[in-house]
Amino acid sequence: MKTVLRGFLIFIWGISLVVEGHGQADVYLRVNQLGYLANDEKEALIFSHSPVREPVQLIRSADDEVIMAFKPERRKTANWGNFDFYYTLNFTSFTSPGEYYLQTKKSLRQSASFKIGPEAYAHHQETLLTFMRQQRCGYNPVLDMVCHEKDGRSFYGPMPDSTYVDLSGGWHDAGDQLKYLITGSYATAHMLMAFDLYPEKFADAYNALGQAGSNGIPDVLDEAKWGLDWIHKMHAGPDLLFHQVGDDRDHRGFKIPNQDNSDYGWGENSYRAAYLATGKPQGLGKYKSQATGLANLAGRSAAAMALAARIWEKHLNDPLYAAKCRKAAISLYRLGREHEGYQQGNSYGAPYRYNEETWADDMEWGAAELFALTGENAYLEQAKAYALMSSNEDAWTVRDTAAHYQLYPFINMGHFALHRHVEADFKQILEGYYQAGIDYTLKRATQNPFHIGVPFIWCSNNLLTSLITQVILYEKMSGDSQYHHFLTTQRDWLFGRNPWGTSMFTGMPDKGETPDDVHTSVYVMLGLEVPGGLVDGPIYRSIHDSLLGLTLNDSDEFAHLQNNHVVYQDDVGDYSTNEPTMDGTAGAILMMAHFGREASQKATAIKQD
Repeated sequence: MKTVLRGFLIFIWGISLVVEGHGQADVYLRVNQLGYLANDEKEALIFSHSPVREPVQLIRSADDEVIMAFKPERRKTANWGNFDFYYTLNFTSFTSPGEYYLQTKKSLRQSASFKIGPEAYAHHQETLLTFMRQQRCGYNPVLDMVCHEKDGRSFYGPMPDSTYVDLSGGWHDAGDQLKYLITGSYATAHMLMAFDLYPEKFADAYNALGQAGSNGIPDVLDEAKWGLDWIHKMHAGPDLLFHQVGDDRDHRGFKIPNQDNSDYGWGENSYRAAYLATGKPQGLGKYKSQATGLANLAGRSAAAMALAARIWEKHLNDPLYAAKCRKAAISLYRLGREHEGYQQGNSYGAPYRYNEETWADDMEWGAAELFALTGENAYLEQAKAYALMSSNEDAWTVRDTAAHYQLYPFINMGHFALHRHVEADFKQILEGYYQAGIDYTLKRATQNPFHIGVPFIWCSNNLLTSLITQVILYEKMSGDSQYHHFLTTQRDWLFGRNPWGTSMFTGMPDKGETPDDVHTSVYVMLGLEVPGGLVDGPIYRSIHDSLLGLTLNDSDEFAHLQNNHVVYQDDVGDYSTNEPTMDGTAGAILMMAHFGREASQKATAIKQD
């Protein structure tokens, strides 16, 4: 939101409304700006400093015709400060396709517009891929340039330090230009699983380089292959696995990728440090990571390769690439078996890094996908053993807090991958793990007016898309749809049913309230507003106010909506809430493909093979 109205507006309808200093009467209507499928539960939220004592109308945008009127229902939960009165407005019964908005009958306060029907979510999984292409390292099709051709020079390997290795490719992680196998492996595997579940939902409008034009391959697979090819490079030998290129020496302000001013000892815009996974603490500067093994990286990289082997054989009729991925999957998984434990990200001059401390979930996923690929029973038995090891101990969903990326990935995809291969009793165990996390987050959701279930640690939006995915996969596994209302309210938060009334994805919807001043170089340096990027999202005020180097470039346009519990700011300077991430965006693709199906498919969602 770039414009804030000034002055005072007072509407009188039985009582006088308190008026905000920013000139907006204090009745706020929050909806999912993207919209609703016809058969979705549709619930808007209203909040105010004073009681709301007027009906709210559903109005068709095309001709401003009043379709229905509703009485808001008071929601009595603990609030987050600032506003005292919260109401829900349920219009589930209305299913006619079209574009609409809500409006208070007397005071004429309006919500954002929204769609009802299959068009609300049509093709938005492709929008997310637009942002993924922006993050490509090597050849970047959005910028039409080649960057970081000299990645990189090795450290901690069996070869002498500073030995050149070709690790070009992959994706820039976020607003910075680092590359992590921690996030790259998950992004790759997630996209492959999304395609595996919803192959008919993905378009072919771009070639392998990300340039406009069909190449006979769904674009999600072109993007996944960009990650696969980089993982092949990172797995440079049977016993070698690189895990990171660059470190926080990157953080020297915003820069165009092919004009990188970071200096790792070879001058600016030159070679970058490439770290080999050793399973031991690492760090070339003041700060050292923790590490006990490398099974987290090897396990989910193996899962990605095993998924790719099946998909390239079955869908693309490419046995050569399928065989290459199969070989890599087996090799990576073996490496994980030999080095059980976790490898964290490396930092140099700052204390911030990816603190992953879990690994059994990744090995479960790798073993389950290898069993699906090979049919070898040893993989199945190992997957079951890893499933029991990970249980819910690796899940943030049954905790109230966690360190940054401590419990990564934010969903255990291994439980879903394994489910179809095991007997009924073990299926119930796996379903129970998912359900326990859903129940715990649901309990948290009942305690706040937005019915939101995640803890607001850093990257809360990543947690939320993972929770949504977990509910979707749980429904597929169990056939249990009791959490559907919870599912839709979590989704709706991401598109505007939140205190700030903003989508958490850049450019989605294209005419809505979305993140504008995002913490990325392409926006700051070039003014490019690339759609589809999921920003980090709100965090606890206690975390936000303690972060180093966080300053706003402009006055906070949401100041009148902030509260003492959570903070979100659409400002380039807020790297904690307004930085879009590559893995967060990739981790939302399955969710968007699921809701992007036609309304007629809702009752018969695609089952596992």
